[in-house]
Amino acid sequence: LLCVSIFFDAVIHFPITENTQVDTSLCPITYYGQVYTTVFMNFTGEHMFVCFNGYYNHESNGDCIKAPNTENRTYFVLNDDNNPSFWNLMTTTVQSSVNTTTNDVTCYLVFYEPVSMLFWFYVLSNIDDTAQSVCLNWWICLLHFSGFGVKPGTTRQSLDNCTSLICSNTSVSSTSRCDSLRLCTVTGPTVIDFRGQMNSVSDRCEYTLLQDQSAGFTLKANFLERRRRDVSFVDSVTLDFSQGADIQLLQGQMVLVSSPVTLSGSVQTFNGVGLSKDQTGVTANISLNGSPLSVFFDGTTAQIYIDVPVNFTGLCADSSSSSSSRLSSDSSCQEQYEDPADDTINITAVIEQCGVLSAAPFSSCNIHVDPEPYMAACRITLNKYPAVDGLRCQFLKAYAKACQKITHLFFSADHPEPICQDKCSDHEFCGDIHGNTDCRCRAIYASQYTEQNRLGGPTVCKDNTASLTLVGCLLKENGIDYNHLHLNDKTCTGVMDPESHMLKFSFSSDSCGTEVTTNNSQVVFTNAVVTRNSSSDLITRQDKVFIEFSCSHPAPELQNVAFKIIDNWIMIVLQSGEWHYNLTMKAYSDAAQTQLLGPNSDVRLNQKIWIVLETNGLDEEVVSVVTDSCWATSGNSPSSSPRYDLITDGCANAEDGTVQVMGNGQGTSNSFSFNMFEFSGKEPSEVYLHCQLQLCVKKNNSCEPVCSGPARRRRSLRYRRGAPAPA
Repeated sequence: LLCVSIFFDAVIHFPITENTQVDTSLCPITYYGQVYTTVFMNFTGEHMFVCFNGYYNHESNGDCIKAPNTENRTYFVLNDDNNPSFWNLMTTTVQSSVNTTTNDVTCYLVFYEPVSMLFWFYVLSNIDDTAQSVCLNWWICLLHFSGFGVKPGTTRQSLDNCTSLICSNTSVSSTSRCDSLRLCTVTGPTVIDFRGQMNSVSDRCEYTLLQDQSAGFTLKANFLERRRRDVSFVDSVTLDFSQGADIQLLQGQMVLVSSPVTLSGSVQTFNGVGLSKDQTGVTANISLNGSPLSVFFDGTTAQIYIDVPVNFTGLCADSSSSSSSRLSSDSSCQEQYEDPADDTINITAVIEQCGVLSAAPFSSCNIHVDPEPYMAACRITLNKYPAVDGLRCQFLKAYAKACQKITHLFFSADHPEPICQDKCSDHEFCGDIHGNTDCRCRAIYASQYTEQNRLGGPTVCKDNTASLTLVGCLLKENGIDYNHLHLNDKTCTGVMDPESHMLKFSFSSDSCGTEVTTNNSQVVFTNAVVTRNSSSDLITRQDKVFIEFSCSHPAPELQNVAFKIIDNWIMIVLQSGEWHYNLTMKAYSDAAQTQLLGPNSDVRLNQKIWIVLETNGLDEEVVSVVTDSCWATSGNSPSSSPRYDLITDGCANAEDGTVQVMGNGQGTSNSFSFNMFEFSGKEPSEVYLHCQLQLCVKKNNSCEPVCSGPARRRRSLRYRRGAPAPA
C-alpha cells in the first residue's frame, strides 16, 4: 500500500507485540479521502490489522488494512527526518514504481518483521503543499528494503542479482544466499566494502572505489596523510565520466565541476548527477544502468549506496584489491614512512571506545549493519593515530550513517564536521590548533622544515632583493600570529598568499631597516623577522620571534645564507599557600582537567590554561570557598610590580576577554582559565600567580559573586576571612 501526505521532522522506531495505538500526527495518512493521525494495530489469529478509526473486530466497518500475522510481532517506524538527499532517493524510487506520481516523498510509515516487509506507507506532499493520497493495491512484501512491493506468490530477483526471493502470504523466502551489502564505507584509511570486509590503504595514492566500464563511470578516492606520515585518510572523492565533466567532492564541503559550484539543500543537476548539500555533507545521486547510486562525503567519510552492487570493480567491490585498484602513476605516493609510536595512545581505552558500537543505542542497528568492521576500522586507526580532530567520533558517525542508509534508523551522532574558515591549501588539512579549528600542515610537507627546526625558507637572494617565505600553518601550530611579525622596520610586514598560506618577507639593500656590514671581501645585507612589541603593552600573548636572514655579494653574485629561530618558551611557577586545612592549586592544559601542568611543563604564549583551587576538610554544605582576587606578577612577591589582575572582587577582569571564572562561591572548590601571557621586556620570562581566597558561610547567605553589568555587587561580608593563598 502506498499513501501520501505531509512533512515534519522526527524518527520513531519500536516493536509491537500487542494491541497498540500510535500517534502518527508527524506523518498523517490520507486514506480514501479521510485524514488520519492515529493508527491502531492488533493481531487476530492469522492476521494483523492496521486500522485508522479504532481496533479491528469482525463486526465493525472501520477503515483497516489486513496483513499476515507474523507471530504476534511487528516493528513500527515513522521517519520524517530532514535529510534532502535521502528523500530525493525515495522520491525517485516511488516515482519509478508509480509513474502517475509526480510529487515528492517527505516521510513514511513502515510496519515490518525482520524477514519481510508488511506495509510501507510512502508519504508525499502535494505541489500546493496540501495533503494528497494515492492508495494502490496493497502489498505484502517489500523485498530487502527495495522500495517496491509485490503481491503474494511473486518471485523476483534480489537487488544483488544473486538470490531469487519468493513472497508468500507470511514471509519472504530465498532460493540462494548472497552476502553482498549495498553500502560501502570509506573512513580514515579504511574501506568497508559491499561484502562487509574491511581493509586499510597504507599509502597516499588515488584508488578506484567503484567502476562500471559499460556506463563509462569510475568513482575515485584520493588518500593523503595528516599529522602522521604513516597513516593516510580519504581526502577527496571524484565522480569520473568518460563523457562529460568530472565532479570532485573536496574538503570543507566544496564541489568542483570544472569550476567551484555553490550548493544548498535543493538538488542541482550537473552532467546527470543530482548534487545537494546539508549541514552534514554533500550528496551526489546518479543512475547507473537504471540502478540508483548515492555518494555521500563529509570530508572524513565517504559512503556509497547502490541498489545493484554487481559487475563492478574497485575497493568497494573488494577492499583487498588495493594493488589492482591503485590509479596513481607517480610511484612516490607509495613511499612508506614509519613515524615514532605515539606513547599517549592507550590500547585498552581504544578497544573500549571503539566497542561502544556494539552497545546501546547503536545495538538496535547491529542486526542490520554488522558493527565489527567499523569497530575494527576504529581500532586499527586509533591504535596508531591519536584521537584528535574528532577522529574517534568519526567512526561512530560513519556507523550511524550506515544504519540510517540501511534501516533508516537515526542516531544523534550525526553532527557536522568542523570546517575551516579559510580553504586549506594542498599541503594543509583542517584540524585542531590550540583549541580552534584551522588549517594544519600535513606531516610529510612539514617534516622538511621541522626536522631542521625551521619555519620556512631558505633565503632567496636575487637582483639585490632578499626574500624569506614562512609556512603559515607552521606559524599557527607554534602559536605565532603572522599579523604580529615585521622586519627591523615595523612598517615592513609580510604578505600572506591567500591560496598557499605562505608568508613572504622581502627587503632590498637599502630598505626595511637592513643592516649592511662587511666581512672580508663580502658585503652582507642582514634583516630579521621579529615580533611586534610595544613598550606601552603591559602583557603580551605572543612568543618572541627572531628569524635573521641575509644576503651577501662580493660582486656581483649573491649567496644564500641560512637563518636561525629563537623561540621563547614559557614556564608557569606555582607555589602552594599555607592554610589550617588542605588547599591545593593546580594548573591544567585541558578543560577536562586531565593534563596536569608541572614545574617543567612547556606552556605556549596564548595557550589556554585552567587553574583549579580545591580544598579538603571543609563541609561544602556549610561553607563555600570564594576566590576574591587573582593577579600575576613578574616576581615571586605578591606585592611586586608590574602587576596584572585576572580576578577582582570575585569577577573576571572585564578588559581581558580570555579570563573565565567557574563555580566561584558554589562549593569548596572553584576554577578559572585564561590565556597565557608574559610581561613585556622582562627576562627571564616567568609569571607568578597569586590568589586570595575567603570562606563564606552558606546559611542565609549568597556566596556567589554577582558579575553582570558594569557595577558589581559585593558579597555579604558575613563570612570568615582566610589568609591569602599566593600561587
